[in-house]
Amino acid sequence: MSGIQADLLEAAVAALPADGLAASRKAAASRFVDSGMPTTRHEDWRYTDLKPAISVSNDWLARFAGSETAPHVEANARIDELRGQIDAHWVIVRNGIVDDESVESLNAAGVEVARLGNGVDTSLFDAVAPLSALNGALLRDGIRLRTSSGMALDKPVGLLLVDDATNGPNVTQSRILLDLAQDSGLQVLECQLSLGDQEQFANTLMQVAMARGAKLDLVRLQQRRRTHLNVNRLDVRLEQDAALSCASFDFGGALVRNDITADILAPGASVTLHGLYLASGRQHIDNHTRVDHRVGPAVSHEEYRGILTGESRCVFNGKAVVHDGADGTDAHQANHNLLLSKRAEVDTKPELEIYADDVKCSHGATVGQLDEAALFYLRSRGLDREQASRLLTRAFAAGLLSAVPIDAAHDYIAAALDGCLDTTIGDELQ
Repeated sequence: MSGIQADLLEAAVAALPADGLAASRKAAASRFVDSGMPTTRHEDWRYTDLKPAISVSNDWLARFAGSETAPHVEANARIDELRGQIDAHWVIVRNGIVDDESVESLNAAGVEVARLGNGVDTSLFDAVAPLSALNGALLRDGIRLRTSSGMALDKPVGLLLVDDATNGPNVTQSRILLDLAQDSGLQVLECQLSLGDQEQFANTLMQVAMARGAKLDLVRLQQRRRTHLNVNRLDVRLEQDAALSCASFDFGGALVRNDITADILAPGASVTLHGLYLASGRQHIDNHTRVDHRVGPAVSHEEYRGILTGESRCVFNGKAVVHDGADGTDAHQANHNLLLSKRAEVDTKPELEIYADDVKCSHGATVGQLDEAALFYLRSRGLDREQASRLLTRAFAAGLLSAVPIDAAHDYIAAALDGCLDTTIGDELQ
């Protein structure tokens, strides 16, 4: 096994409760022992080294006692702040443990919510990727949200994941299953926070099954501490006429890896992916997306933008695969990056694999700096260089704010963007 020590992992799995997840934990641990952690020798991971996550995990596993880590008091303040600014049905997940009160509230709103530890049927959802197997092996808790046919909530579902490394190193696993019935609609806002100065590694997995005509608006906002590590995976399967609109915003984390896979299984489905990442210092943010067009006609559009300063490094690898017989596919990708430092680096690779004839596909990428002509124009109108640079950088980022599919989250994300630009980009613009 590569990296994480098998004996420590197996001991931790054995120490977890004998609940409805016990059998699946053992099976997942076995799969992970066989596969190990991805390394830079794997093509999809060539730019992202998980050695820091392996080190934190082994250190945490060696101390593992099977007990829940109590959340710090600061977590409650952050939760109250978010609840006060965004009107949503909030579900709180603290250190991987789902809050009972928030589950009851969502059930009352009309969404069927079940705890995975109670032996919930998860046959719709596969989790075979190595980090998904690690998630399953160490999973303490998780939830499945199921809509009924034709239903739509009065406001979004908010998922607040708070991980706390205040009292020592911490490793957390979070899993959310979304089962959308025919012609139902759901808006989900996932907010990720982390606290504390100790080492933290969070491994999150969201799996989505969308029946015919289902619609999902998903926004993910990641604001973890700049010293913490995080990997995220989103797996979505779409049936006929299902529509996914996903917008991701990465404003924190030391090392962040995001994987999105969308499997289009029937005609008329559509996938829209947007992403914005801001990186400074020595941050590393890696976005990998894959959309499989197995039938046509169907549509997938994606656009990611990045702003990099300091010695940060970001990666974008987007792939659309048009399978044989998927005629009528419309697939487009774009990745645009703004480098505010000569030391920053971006590796961008939009890809198309096309095995059908009647398709409309395109991809492109740009990497550049602030436009000197635009800077000169703004300065001629009375702005100094720092003000002009901030304005152009904000305008570049704001191009994706309009893509936020949940109106209730727009102002909060805009404020988070401004704060991130002020605190992490500002020094580079002076």
